[in-house]
Amino acid sequence: FSCFYSGRYSNSEWINNVRAGSFSCQGSRIKASSKLVAFTTEQAGGGMLGLSSVKPGSDGQWTVTQISCHSDLVTDMDFSPFDESLLATCSGDETVKLWRLCDPELQQPSSPLLTVRPGQGKLELVLFHPTSSGLLAVGANKSPLIWDTCRQETPLAVLEQHGDQLQSLSWKQDGSLLASSCKDKMLRVFDPRAQLTPVQVSPYKSNKDSRILWAKDELLLTTGFDMMRSREVRLWDSRKLSSSISSTSLGISSGMMIPLFDDDTGLLILAGMGDAVIDCFEVTASEPFFSQVSHCLMDTSTRGVAMVPKVALDVLSCEVMRVLQLTDSCIVPIGYQVPRKHSSQEFHEDLYPDTVGTTPAMSAEEWWKGGNKQVDIVSVCPSIKAPCLYQVTSHPAAPQDPARGCSTSSSPLSTPSSSAAASRSPSSTSGLSSGFLPSPSQSTKAIQSLLGPTSKFRHIQGAVTHRDTHITNLRGLNLTTPGESDGFCVNRHRVAVPLAISGGQIAICERSQPGRLPDTALPTIQNSVNVVDLSWDPFDAHRLAVAGDDAKIRVWQVPKGGLKDTLTEPEVLLQGHTEKIYSIAFHPLASGLLASSSYDLTVRLWNLENGEQVNLLTGHEDQIFCMAWSPDGKLLATLSKDGKVRIYDPRKSTAPVQEGPGPEGHRGARAVWVCEGKYLLVSGFDSRSERKLSLYSADSVSSGAVASTDIDTSPSTLIPFYDPDTGVVILSAKGETRVHIYEIVPEDPYFMECSSFNSPEPLKGFAFLPKSECNVRDVEIAVGLMLTKAAIEPVAFKVPRVKKEFFQDDVYTDTAVCWEPALTASAWLSGSNGQHKKISLKPKDMTPVSEAPKEAPVRKYLPSSVYLEEKTDEQKKEELLSAMVAKLGNIDDPLPQDSFEGVDEDEWDD
Repeated sequence: FSCFYSGRYSNSEWINNVRAGSFSCQGSRIKASSKLVAFTTEQAGGGMLGLSSVKPGSDGQWTVTQISCHSDLVTDMDFSPFDESLLATCSGDETVKLWRLCDPELQQPSSPLLTVRPGQGKLELVLFHPTSSGLLAVGANKSPLIWDTCRQETPLAVLEQHGDQLQSLSWKQDGSLLASSCKDKMLRVFDPRAQLTPVQVSPYKSNKDSRILWAKDELLLTTGFDMMRSREVRLWDSRKLSSSISSTSLGISSGMMIPLFDDDTGLLILAGMGDAVIDCFEVTASEPFFSQVSHCLMDTSTRGVAMVPKVALDVLSCEVMRVLQLTDSCIVPIGYQVPRKHSSQEFHEDLYPDTVGTTPAMSAEEWWKGGNKQVDIVSVCPSIKAPCLYQVTSHPAAPQDPARGCSTSSSPLSTPSSSAAASRSPSSTSGLSSGFLPSPSQSTKAIQSLLGPTSKFRHIQGAVTHRDTHITNLRGLNLTTPGESDGFCVNRHRVAVPLAISGGQIAICERSQPGRLPDTALPTIQNSVNVVDLSWDPFDAHRLAVAGDDAKIRVWQVPKGGLKDTLTEPEVLLQGHTEKIYSIAFHPLASGLLASSSYDLTVRLWNLENGEQVNLLTGHEDQIFCMAWSPDGKLLATLSKDGKVRIYDPRKSTAPVQEGPGPEGHRGARAVWVCEGKYLLVSGFDSRSERKLSLYSADSVSSGAVASTDIDTSPSTLIPFYDPDTGVVILSAKGETRVHIYEIVPEDPYFMECSSFNSPEPLKGFAFLPKSECNVRDVEIAVGLMLTKAAIEPVAFKVPRVKKEFFQDDVYTDTAVCWEPALTASAWLSGSNGQHKKISLKPKDMTPVSEAPKEAPVRKYLPSSVYLEEKTDEQKKEELLSAMVAKLGNIDDPLPQDSFEGVDEDEWDD
C-alpha cells in the first residue's frame, strides 16, 4: 500500500443541511445504495429519515429531504442489494417498513410498501439477505427473526433467544449463515434453516457495544472492548470459535467502533463513534492478519459511517473505495484511491475484480428450501470509447486472455462472459499498490518473485504496551523545545522531560516505577535557564547533559534510585560557545566525549572528564540542523540551512573533509548513518516543502543523493531512529500521529516501505531504548517511549511470525553492547579507534529457527461434517489454484518460517 491513500472530498462535495443528532442506537445511522444516501436525523416528529443522493444534481448541488417514516426513533436501516431504491427501516415503534424511494428532488412516498409487526417489542436491527430477494433478518430485543416479506403473517424462523440485548447481525456472503453479537458478551453463528443450537463463544470481557462482520470465506471480524476498556478488533475462523486467530488494539476510548468491510479488496474501515479518526486496515487470512494502510484525521466527530457500492465509484480516477462519514451537520465523502498514470481516461482492470451484481440468485422460498445459489459477478468497467488500460503482468507462458476486456454494454453493470468471469479472482489489496492482478491469498508466495524485492519487515506491527507500563499524569510539559531537539530523552533506566516552569526545570521519571505521578510537585533538576536540548550519556545512565539558551552546557548527575530532592548544582559546566546552542550529541564509542552545535555556526567537542573544549569545527554558513556520528565514531556529519551536507574528520581537520548538496528546504533536517556506515540517510524537505528521504554514499557526498523517496507534505521534520541489526528506520515527527517505517538496503530499490504505526494522539516526542530491551520471544525488534501531552507510553515494534517458540535468528543478529564504552575520550583524541563488543540475544532455552525442522507441518483439515453447505465455485477454484501454486513451489529458497502454512489445532490462541 505504498501508493494507497485516502482523502476527504472538497467542501463543495459535502452533503450539508444535515442534523444527525446525538441519540444512540444499535443499528446503522447512515446507509448508501449506488443512487441514494439515507440517514437518521433529529427532527421534531419522532422517526425521521434524511435522504440525499450519492451524486449531486444537474446544478452540482445536493438536495436533502426528510421522510417521516416511524412514530418512534429509527434504530436501523438497510438498502436492498438488488434494488437501489428499496429501503428497509426498523424502529422503537416495533415495526419494520419497506420504502420505495425516489430522487430527493421529487415527492417521497407518504406510506411504505409494506409494514411488518413481529410483536417482539422494540426492534433494533434489520438486514437484507445477500443472495435472496425479499428476505430480511430482523433483530428484536433478544431474538433474531428471519422474515420473508411475501409471507407477512409470521416469520420463517425465530432463532434462539439471546441472554441480553442484540447488538449486531451479519450475513455470510453466500447467505448460508447468520452471525450475531450481544450484550451478554457472546458471539453466535446460526444456520437459520437447520434450526440447530448456534455455535457460540464469549469474545469480550466487557458488555459494552460490540459489532460483528463476516470477512472473506470463513472469517469473522468482531469489534469490542477488553477488560481495560481498550477497543480491539478480533479475527475468527467460523469453523473453530474456541479462540480468535488474531487481534489488534485501537487504544482507549468510550466510543463504539463501527466496522465496514469490502469483500473485493479485503479492506476494513474502522470508525469510532464520537471520534474524528477513520482507520483503514488490510485483512488477510494469514500473518500479519491486520495491516494498517490509512489513518484519516477528520474535522468533526463521527455519528455514523457507510460504504458506497462499487458501481458508484469513480473508477477512472482509480477510486477503489468510498466511505461516507455522518457528522452532526454534514456528510463527508472519503475517497480511497491508488494513483496511476492516465487515470483520468483509462480503466485499470487490475484494481477492479468482478464484484457481486444486482440480480438476486433466488427467491426467499428457494433459499428456505435449501438453495445455495450465488449472485452472478459483474464487471465495473464503464462503457467508454477509450480502451481499457491493463496493468497486468503475465507469465511468458500464459498469453493474455482476450475475454478480459471491458463490456461494451451501455449499462454501468453488465455480466461478463463465463470465460472472463473465470479468469478473474477475488482481490487481495496487495494488488492495489503493486499494479498486478489481485490474487487469492494462497498464491501470494508464488507471485512474490514477480512483484520485485519486498522487505521481510513489511508487516511490522507497532503496538502500545499495557497501561501498567505507562507513566501518567505528567503535567506542565515544555512543548516548545526547538526543532533541533527530540523534545525529551530516555535510557534503559529513566526518562528526562523538560517542563514549562521558570528556571528550565527537568522532570526525571524512573522506568522501574511506572504508574500515575502524584499531583504534588515533583523534585526536579533546576537548570536555571530554558532547555534547548538534552541527552543522556550512553555509558552512564546517571549522567544527563543539558544545553541551555545561555550558550552553556550543564552536566548533571542523577542519584541512584532517582531524584529524591531538587538538584540545583551541575556536576560540570561547559562554556565556550558565544551564542545559543542548537543541539548536543554524545560520541557513540568514546566515554565522556560530547559534540555541540551553536548559533555561532561552530561545532565544538568537549571532554567531560576535565570539562574542557578539545576541538572546534568550522565551515557552516547558516543554521546547523543536526549532527550525526558515524557508527565507528571516526566521522561527524552535519546538515545546514545553507543547503549543504558536510562530513568532518575531527581528529584530522577543523574543516569538512567532504561537502555536497543537502536538502533544499529550510524547515529542518535530520541525518543518521545506515548500512554499516556506508551511507548517510537524510530526512528533510524539497523546494516545495514536501518531506523526503535521501540516501548519500559516505564516500562521495559531493555527488549528491544516490536515491531518494517522497514521503508526504507536512510541516514537521521527520526524526529517524535506525536499527543497525535489521536495517529498519523508524521516522516520527512532533505533533503527528503517524510513524513511518522503512527498511534501508544498500542497493536498488534502497527504500522498502513497511507498515506504519499510528498513535492514538499526537506525539510530543519519540525516543528508543537499546536492543537489549526488546522481548525476543515476541519478536520485538525495537521498543520506543512515546511522549504525549500527559503520559509516557512504551511502544513495541514486532515482526509477525508463526512459530514464536523458535528464536528468529534471521531477525536477531548479534547486537552491539552500545551501553558500554569501547575506549576513553583521551584515547580517541590521541588517534585510537575501537568498536563495541557484540552479544547474542538468544535465550538459552530457545532453538534458532534456522535449526527448526525443514519439513512443513501437515495441515489438519476439518471433517466435511462441519461444513453446513456445499463448496461454492469460488472455493473450488481457490483449492485448484492452491494446488497449482504448491506444485509450482517457491522460486526463492524460503526461510524455515515461510514454510509454515498454518498452525495445529492445539496452537490457536489470541
